[in-house]
Amino acid sequence: MLTDRQPRSFLDPQSLARLAGVPLVARTPMVGGVSGRHASPHRGSSIEFAEYRKYVPGDDLRRLDWRAFGRSDRYYVKEYEADTNLRLCLVVDTSGSMAYGSAGTTKLDVARRIAGSLGYLAAQQGDAVGISCVADGIVQSLPPRRSPAHLRLVFDVLEAARPDGGTRLPEVLHELSETIRQRALVVIVSDFFVPPPELERAFNHLRFRRHDVATFHLLDPQEVGFQFQRPTRFLDLEGNTSIFADPVDIADRYHRAVESYLAELRRIVLATGIDSHRVLTTDDVEQTLARFLVGRASGQGARR
Repeated sequence: MLTDRQPRSFLDPQSLARLAGVPLVARTPMVGGVSGRHASPHRGSSIEFAEYRKYVPGDDLRRLDWRAFGRSDRYYVKEYEADTNLRLCLVVDTSGSMAYGSAGTTKLDVARRIAGSLGYLAAQQGDAVGISCVADGIVQSLPPRRSPAHLRLVFDVLEAARPDGGTRLPEVLHELSETIRQRALVVIVSDFFVPPPELERAFNHLRFRRHDVATFHLLDPQEVGFQFQRPTRFLDLEGNTSIFADPVDIADRYHRAVESYLAELRRIVLATGIDSHRVLTTDDVEQTLARFLVGRASGQGARR
């Protein structure tokens, strides 16, 4: 696994080998530092034709289209799409609520697998990988870089991450919108326990800065199904407050609130145009990532 000989509990080599057959691509043009497989907003050298433009003195004569000259008696130069590398910025929620897991697997466990796998796949195709662990602020951050040694540091950050504290995810996303200087694929892995209007403004800010935004919305089956059968003490993992309630008395109101919350998130996804995936902690992570990669690969011909 590159030059990282240290075993990582959140990486499955066999799963990564199967996923490596599908490239991780950006939905929008990227601005990178080296040649790669992703579309660039600039013109350059590749096999994909972009457009004709009039010849100006100083242009490379090898790019003249002599057939166009024969038809129009004017000089035209062929322009091609430039291909560049990708900057993958992983944003992993490490607030207290990510510690929840009714089936033995916490949301942070799943977040590690998703972020670690995407980081590995991006590095394998020559892209730069960075990470920000966030809670009530940026807990730890590494800027995107292209090297096996840097990927090991990203894995170290993931491995050391612990769920703790409150959530100020919208504020952190606004900060990252301004501090990620060049266009990037920003992948956010979180349970998104924040007011949806604040989240919408943060997504719009990222999109305004021309970042390609993808989210993995992590939920535990009990958070959706609420299958508690007897009086239970419910603990706020971010504020440490608790309430004692009979699930039978509050189930209807709880389900209405959850449905309203999920409906509002669906509206935000459509309004902002982000790439969003809802994931239960019991879902197969490899299948989740396969759908994510295949969905992006199927639309990679679109240049926007």
